[in-house]
Amino acid sequence: MCSLTFPCLDLTKRSFDAAGLLRSYRRPEISFSGTYRRAESVRLAVGISAPVEGLVATGDRKSTISVSDLLSVIADDLQNLNKNLKSIIGADNPVLASAAEQIFGAGGKRLRPALVFLASRATAEIAGLKELTTKHRRLAEIIEMIHTASLIHDDVLDDSGIRRGKKTIHQIYGSRVAVLAGDFMFAHSSWYLANLENLDVIKLISQVIKDFASGEIKQASSLFDCDISLEDYLLKSYYKTASLVAASTKSAAIFSGVSSSICEQMYEYGKNLGLSFQVVDDILDFTQSSEQLGKPAASDLAKGNLTAPVIFALEKEPKLRDIIDSEFSEEGSLEAAIEMVLKSGGVDRAQALAKEKAELAFQNLSCLPHSHYRSSLEGIVKYNLERID
Repeated sequence: MCSLTFPCLDLTKRSFDAAGLLRSYRRPEISFSGTYRRAESVRLAVGISAPVEGLVATGDRKSTISVSDLLSVIADDLQNLNKNLKSIIGADNPVLASAAEQIFGAGGKRLRPALVFLASRATAEIAGLKELTTKHRRLAEIIEMIHTASLIHDDVLDDSGIRRGKKTIHQIYGSRVAVLAGDFMFAHSSWYLANLENLDVIKLISQVIKDFASGEIKQASSLFDCDISLEDYLLKSYYKTASLVAASTKSAAIFSGVSSSICEQMYEYGKNLGLSFQVVDDILDFTQSSEQLGKPAASDLAKGNLTAPVIFALEKEPKLRDIIDSEFSEEGSLEAAIEMVLKSGGVDRAQALAKEKAELAFQNLSCLPHSHYRSSLEGIVKYNLERID
């Protein structure tokens, strides 16, 4: 197993604040229906007028890197993946079949399985493999099922009605079906994982599922907590995002049969990319419109989930603490908080953090020979940063 530590960050310390968890379910008695629209005018007022589109969106005129081009080298792999996923999920139940069509037809670039295929092919070349193994392909399916299951459960927990611009599963079919669909995918992925018969990979992916739960608990127990540290934020981001990406790229390398040192570098690449990706997403929550995000803008802050831009802003804006402590109980307080985050340099410092993690990801890829697949792995890091340039 690889080391699950960051510099100055011990991932083995997993504390639980029961009082904070209870507090997390006390939602502010205010309506955000008009707040998100007003938040857009705040962004325009401070000079953020043309945000870059997200990774799951298309048509970004500012971007010089096309995700479709980056993934063209594994286009056939992804096409077969999509067919298999719909077949796997919908095979046993017509309701799940309908849900599967909604889930896997909701857009997105299948980034996580794409990373599995790219890492698999990049490392397979080192090992002299001419084609991917069945285990490589099954791994990509497992990773996407786990990721999708986590999104379904997240939407239920957060009562989110929109994802990628479409209604969520629990909005269409109800929470009961959504929870069961997520459970079914977790169970199915666990079954396929066991049948891979590789103890190292089983341990890696099993830890990811555990990390998801730890991340949700950590987030729920720290809502509206202005004392949250950057280390706590990175730990939560690791649990909820980077853990899966890191396990994906390392597991791909393991199935290629490359050396343990290369496997570790692929793990570090996935971890650093995942962290950079999460920081960028958290920046976009402040700089993009609801239409671009495919969900309400500033939704994390509204729910009390304090991310990197807010954590940095709290160091410069003492009044921001008072507003957040009030849980936005006063009219216009959320817009005021957004303006403070944008004007205090919180977004700029978060951008620097995202770039720092991206640079580490670039360095991790130096273990690979130059190829189209390595170029695409590098390109995904660059594309992620272009979203905030």
